[in-house]
Amino acid sequence: MIDAPHFKSMLETRLAELESRLHRIEADLDAPANPDLEDRASERGADEVLEGLGATGLAEIRQIRAALDRIDQGTYGECLTCGEEIDVRRLELAPHAAQCMACASRA
Repeated sequence: MIDAPHFKSMLETRLAELESRLHRIEADLDAPANPDLEDRASERGADEVLEGLGATGLAEIRQIRAALDRIDQGTYGECLTCGEEIDVRRLELAPHAAQCMACASRA
């Protein structure tokens, strides 16, 4: 049996962490450019890394919100592909998981 309140708490905590991180990334990206050309080149490389982290964070946020919706709908822990219960060990590692291991490995 899936302990939905436990996983909801985990998901909400992770969501808050990601949103905070994204706000910091946005602030860093919005900072004025350095007038020194060499420093500006280094900053552009760092900005690309930050943008990548931001995109990854946004993807995880979408997955977390979808998992929270499944909790609200009472379908959390059911594989979206086959309908079988997702192993609780998988959910402990990836509480936003939407598929069981068998279906995820075929994707």
